[in-house]
Amino acid sequence: MQASKKNLLERLESGLVIGDGSFVFTMEKRGYVAAGPFTPEAAVLYPDAVRQLHREYLRAGSDVMQTFTFYSSDDKLQFQGVSEDKHRSHALTSIEINDAACDLAREVANEGDALVAGGLSPVPSYREGKGKEFVQEEFRKQCKVFREKDVDFLIGEFFASVEEAEWAIEVMKELKKPVACTMRICTRGDWKDVKPGDCAVRMAKAGADVVGVNCCYEPNMCLETMALMKAGLDGAGLKAHLIAQPVGFHTEEIGTNLSGYAALPDYPFAMETRMINRFDAQKFARKAYELGVRYIGGCCGFEPYHIRAMAEELAQERGKNPPGADMSPGVDGLKVSVMEYVAARANKEYWANLIPAAGRKDAKNLSELPRD
Repeated sequence: MQASKKNLLERLESGLVIGDGSFVFTMEKRGYVAAGPFTPEAAVLYPDAVRQLHREYLRAGSDVMQTFTFYSSDDKLQFQGVSEDKHRSHALTSIEINDAACDLAREVANEGDALVAGGLSPVPSYREGKGKEFVQEEFRKQCKVFREKDVDFLIGEFFASVEEAEWAIEVMKELKKPVACTMRICTRGDWKDVKPGDCAVRMAKAGADVVGVNCCYEPNMCLETMALMKAGLDGAGLKAHLIAQPVGFHTEEIGTNLSGYAALPDYPFAMETRMINRFDAQKFARKAYELGVRYIGGCCGFEPYHIRAMAEELAQERGKNPPGADMSPGVDGLKVSVMEYVAARANKEYWANLIPAAGRKDAKNLSELPRD
């Protein structure tokens, strides 16, 4: 690690951190990840593709290169058949995938001033009721690689139950690195009816330095949930940094459905018409910052251009523009368009007030969704 780099907590205490965006969703669109399993064997099989996406986020302004280790625990890989795939020259293990993912993240992080985050996610063993000791051993296997690769901090994500999140935090704390943890919950709370404020308190008490939400819900609902988490922490007199990384889709119809965006009939192959635009990303970043969130990123659906939009929106607060700002003049670039009606759109007010069209004559809102 470069000595000049501030660690995660130093950055959060003095300013803010821009996270990265979608990996499994974006890699699936590019043909490197199988939808359904959404496991990250591409880190071994297609390292150039993973490296390229990391690099795009770095250029967009990301301060964090999160390892492509989502769903990369032994039990998950076995559950999805990845470790027994007979179409490959050899079975892929979690150690092999995690090791490769760490190397790729570090390589690209060192091209800029980015940190490497070793990522954990839920394991099937928890859902199967195998108990705390077994579940934590699955987390510990991954963290062994993160320790050997000397990642800069740990991040747990996508937890539906705060209990599993607590178990993951306890293991991550063993590495004596900063720990962030996020849950895939809405204002309703977790899958065991623990409210957002209580989830935040329990994660902080378990040892997480940064707590919040990621995935499943669109930016506005994410912020509503974050407000409840912040209130819970304040009420308990606890201090923890806040992190928000929503999906990059409009998902208003799902309400407080616990399955989140997976309940939509569009999921996972027809979500493109729901994607937020770069101005939606900027609005989210600004509102998150005003709420007190200092780790701001995205999850499924957040492409590099969304991350760039957020980095540009908060450039003054960060004290810097994202790389390549000279090639990204934003709306001002439209002034030179040969089409007068396009040149007339060279102002932020036009785009800030635009209500995008669905583009389909039979577009409709959904009234029926799967039950929880």
